[in-house]
Amino acid sequence: MTGAAAPMLEVRDLALSYGRIRALQGVSLLVRPGEIVTLVGPNGAGKSSLLRTVAGLERPERGEVHYQGRRIDGQPVEALVRDGMILVPEGRATLRHLTVRENLVLGAYVRRDDGVAADRDRVLQRFPPLAERLGQKAGTLSGGEQQMLAIGRALMARPRLLLLDEPSLGLAPLIVRSIFATIGELRDEGVTILLVEQNAKQALQLADRAYVLETGSVVLEGTDLLADERVRAAYLT
Repeated sequence: MTGAAAPMLEVRDLALSYGRIRALQGVSLLVRPGEIVTLVGPNGAGKSSLLRTVAGLERPERGEVHYQGRRIDGQPVEALVRDGMILVPEGRATLRHLTVRENLVLGAYVRRDDGVAADRDRVLQRFPPLAERLGQKAGTLSGGEQQMLAIGRALMARPRLLLLDEPSLGLAPLIVRSIFATIGELRDEGVTILLVEQNAKQALQLADRAYVLETGSVVLEGTDLLADERVRAAYLT
């Protein structure tokens, strides 16, 4: 964590609706370089909508998104990917009919450098099960292996800011521990992470800071929400 460093990401007064349904209501937050910032809250609180809006997949009605000091709301998704903002969506979204190898190659589609092969090797070292399944179609992998592939594919783009949406969803406890360990390692290697996660205890243990969203609004924020009795009562019992 970098203390008083300028924000990697700053969201200001963000509002978003789907028809008559208000998903976000004046959300503001900061993510500094080198941090893991976690968003927790009940289903339907707006966490995934916030990630999708930051990543350029949704257009906000109001508010601003600033990335590395530049306002980016309204920019095309591909431009944000080229600039190092990568979303790993809920449900993994691997290309099921393509092989592990092909999924990883597609993760680097915006790159024009000669380091792609070396980065692929690093991903396979990080996730050994993928190395054993390079020629296997993604749709035939287990849930844990698909999550490894989704994160590995994101790493192929060399992210500066990694947006992770429910990475532990539907996974066995042993795999969940492995995924959270990987997230911590990525932070230690300099990747900034904004994490949405239903497993509030593990997410809050890992995070440098956290925000609680309810009905589209930030209701709590802090560096040690595990100690907050309201959080413990709502999400840890």
